[in-house]
Amino acid sequence: MRALTPLALALLLAFPATAGEPTLLLRSPSVSADHVAFVYAGDVWVADRDGAHPRRLTVHPGVESDPFLSPDGALVAFTGHYDGNADVYVVPVDGGQPDRLTFHPTDDAARGWTPDGESVLLRSGRLTQSRRDRRIYTVPVGGGMPAPM
Repeated sequence: MRALTPLALALLLAFPATAGEPTLLLRSPSVSADHVAFVYAGDVWVADRDGAHPRRLTVHPGVESDPFLSPDGALVAFTGHYDGNADVYVVPVDGGQPDRLTFHPTDDAARGWTPDGESVLLRSGRLTQSRRDRRIYTVPVGGGMPAPM
């Protein structure tokens, strides 16, 4: 049997597999007055600000990323990577069916909220010549066309 390499041994010691240990793979946190939204295992989750009562908001087989809590803490905007394309969605912090806000063949990525909470900020290459050149847009939460900033 081969001996464990020093790196593998360090990883085993750094991440104990005992019950009751805190989860260490939480990514992309967004914090409001009452909640924290984050990505875990490719889905968007939300918990109370102190970490209590975590609950999963998305269950699609695709990968979700970039969660952003709205200024009032009622909605979470996120990027859904479904069917080979990334688009922007919003879901209530209490759960429910996510609403799709963008419908463009280029990738759109959630980047935050306008201060009034009426629109989501997103990054897109929809009106650019190069895929490397992205611009920031706003899209109304109630639906409508994204507008460049």
